[in-house]
Amino acid sequence: MGPAATFYTFLCLCFLAVCVPIGMVDAAPTQASLLEMKRARGDVPDILPEPEPEPTSQPEPTSQVSDFEKSYNYVLSRLTGIDQAIHKLNVGHYTLDVKVSQLIDRISRLDAKVGDLEDSIQEVYQHSKDNRKEIGRLEGCQKGQKLGYKCYLVYNSLADYAGASRKCLERGGRLAMPRDRKEQEALADYIKDFFKPGNWPVWLGINDLHSEGLYLFDDGTRVSYFQWRKHFLSSQPDGGKRENCVAMSSDDGDWWDQYCDRTMNYVCEFDDRVAL
Repeated sequence: MGPAATFYTFLCLCFLAVCVPIGMVDAAPTQASLLEMKRARGDVPDILPEPEPEPTSQPEPTSQVSDFEKSYNYVLSRLTGIDQAIHKLNVGHYTLDVKVSQLIDRISRLDAKVGDLEDSIQEVYQHSKDNRKEIGRLEGCQKGQKLGYKCYLVYNSLADYAGASRKCLERGGRLAMPRDRKEQEALADYIKDFFKPGNWPVWLGINDLHSEGLYLFDDGTRVSYFQWRKHFLSSQPDGGKRENCVAMSSDDGDWWDQYCDRTMNYVCEFDDRVAL
């Protein structure tokens, strides 16, 4: 064999044992082609062992120190929040206390003004009562019947005994109280002229409410002169404990005891010298 043949043979052996086919020289070697080459050379067994799975990573255990630090920081943050809330509450409480104090002070001033206003109202009311009494006295003496220092005025308005007495007092007078024959006759004539030709009884300021048979004037003095009706059919007084208030007949001026809750006209008397 010549040198040329020897070289050619060596070149073929190189291609068969080591080199790749000429058409694959430019292609990038793959894992499969490398494995075929290794098998051709006898470097790897036919059956490769399966790769062992890589061990999974386990989480690192947390340390007690880190848990304590987290709990400590959490407690501190909560305490800080509570402290801020308490501070806000204290500020709000102080503000509320100031406002309450201001409100109490205003209420005190208002209460003082209300007290002054009540005093003024009471004073005005008292003046009004005094003026009404004075007007009533003047009216009684201008419109009514004068007798000495007294003035009588009949009110053609129905009222029971207590109501008639109260109305006379509000007008600055009191229910008529004839204390002797002169006053009785003058009052009887005035009432008769006022209601003629009818007969309308009127209340007098006389009663025995405190003690049966003990007749007193409305001012508490004892009655010493009487003008009871005397008749064999109806002699007065005849009501006993049931009829305790006295009325005068307008036709003859006689006195009758009556039920105190009966309503009838009344006559007031006024002092013509001073306001009562």
